[in-house]
Amino acid sequence: MLINRLPACIICRHFYRQLVAMSCSLNILPTEAYGGSLHTYRGNVNTHNVLPQQKFSRVYSTAIFRSSERLKNGISQRVFHFGYRAADRRLAGICRKYSEISNLKDFDDKDYLDALPKQPMERVPANVFPGQKLVHSTAIVHSDAVIGEAVKLGNNCQLHAGSHIYGNTELGYGCVVSGGAIVGADLPGRTVIGNNNFIGYHAVVGAKCQDLKYMDGDDCFLYIGNNNDIREYASIHRSSKSSDRTVIGDNNLVMGSCHIAHDCKVGNHNIFANSTIFGGHVVVENYVHTGGIVGVHQFCHIGSHAFLAAGTLVARDVPMYMMVAGDRAELRGLNLEGLRRHGFSDMEVRSIRRAYQKLFMCTNENSGLEERLAELENDEELGKVPSVILMVKSVQDCFKENRRGICKFKHWT
Repeated sequence: MLINRLPACIICRHFYRQLVAMSCSLNILPTEAYGGSLHTYRGNVNTHNVLPQQKFSRVYSTAIFRSSERLKNGISQRVFHFGYRAADRRLAGICRKYSEISNLKDFDDKDYLDALPKQPMERVPANVFPGQKLVHSTAIVHSDAVIGEAVKLGNNCQLHAGSHIYGNTELGYGCVVSGGAIVGADLPGRTVIGNNNFIGYHAVVGAKCQDLKYMDGDDCFLYIGNNNDIREYASIHRSSKSSDRTVIGDNNLVMGSCHIAHDCKVGNHNIFANSTIFGGHVVVENYVHTGGIVGVHQFCHIGSHAFLAAGTLVARDVPMYMMVAGDRAELRGLNLEGLRRHGFSDMEVRSIRRAYQKLFMCTNENSGLEERLAELENDEELGKVPSVILMVKSVQDCFKENRRGICKFKHWT
């Protein structure tokens, strides 16, 4: 809604700032003045949370002043006539409050400034549509950043030059979006990003999935937790259908040029080295570490504390604690160093190693993997160690319905 009629009045710089803030909150913009000149205030608007040298956009930079003539008999009280909607009457009250100052022989800005209440102006970024209460007042938004209509930014978010936030997208507090990054998309559904996440240069987060089964108009979703570091040129896509979600947990490091496809489920504290690629519907548990240039086939399951060596192509499931390498991935032992770094005791590491030897390094050709799993479960010593119990269950789950089976392992003779 635009105010097409604004009576002639003298508006000082301080009142102009108040008028801009009120106009933005009411989704209105002063456009014309009766009997007065239209001037442009070209000074910086100094607010505590504006990036250095950032100015309000031109649409907010037009202050309306009466021509330089002085009223010899003081400033007369005026009744302001607006379009007579609720928003107009509210702004009219503001104008009347700040203009009823009489008996001023020599009017200047200082007289107005002394009479006006000292309150900071609400911060409204340049490219946010007026009237949308979606950006926290402490958010720092560069003037070259682009923000869509339904975006929500939490406190202390930072949007750098050239960043784009689209669609129904929500960022929690303390998020940083670097230059050139694109977050969200104008698609049905949502992109929700938690707190203290960093999105690197030219990363694409929350874009449409690369799946031909996706039907235009279907809801698609992406949920990202807290404290994730998503580096430059990484891409994370939304789900391929409304009944599923792409989910990223907390405290993950996604290095440059990584790709996490639609409907993936990623846990916590994972480290994905450069150019790690996860196909659709992949499940990655916790504390997984990959080397560079790793590819994971669709629907694969990667267990906790697993390590995928550089250049590995994973086509089947990787149980927890395992280390794999090669094309196609083959078991190469346990991720012993990773276990120690994450607080496993020497006793637990020794137990896991013994269990691994019983399962995958058995010299008895007549016993199958299922038989060895049953023996390990019934072992009086190892069968009572919690970490071994989890490992056995992880191996058993690889053979469940809708799973891809365990990755290759060497048969010892």
